Amino acid sequence: MTDAAAASQPPEESRFHAFRQAEDLVGRRRPLDALKALQPLLESEEDKPSVHLLAGRAYFHSAQLRRAEQAFTRVLELDPTDHYARFILGRTLQRLGRFVEALAQMRMASAMNPVPEYLEAISEVKAHIALREL
Repeated sequence: MTDAAAASQPPEESRFHAFRQAEDLVGRRRPLDALKALQPLLESEEDKPSVHLLAGRAYFHSAQLRRAEQAFTRVLELDPTDHYARFILGRTLQRLGRFVEALAQMRMASAMNPVPEYLEAISEVKAHIALREL
């Protein structure tokens, strides 16, 4: 769909298109392009956890870790039960070297949804903490 076609759509359809486009771009490892597509939504849909989660993923994949942390924190303000947001916030904190905080978020995510990926990440962070204590 061209920009002109998107502009002629009703606002709700245009927002949906922008979200789907950004989602596709994140999936294709083009996080900076995804953030450009998401920018209008971040301004107009500030109370939508899905928009902040997608922005957080794009920030995470483009190594904008402080912004990723802010986006995931916003998701959790809006929906404290989002286990994936907790997990990826934990991953973000891990990349920032904040292992104790990362572990807390990952443990909460795992308590909500004990999938192997979360349990493996917890073990990894625990190992980092143990190495730092030596």
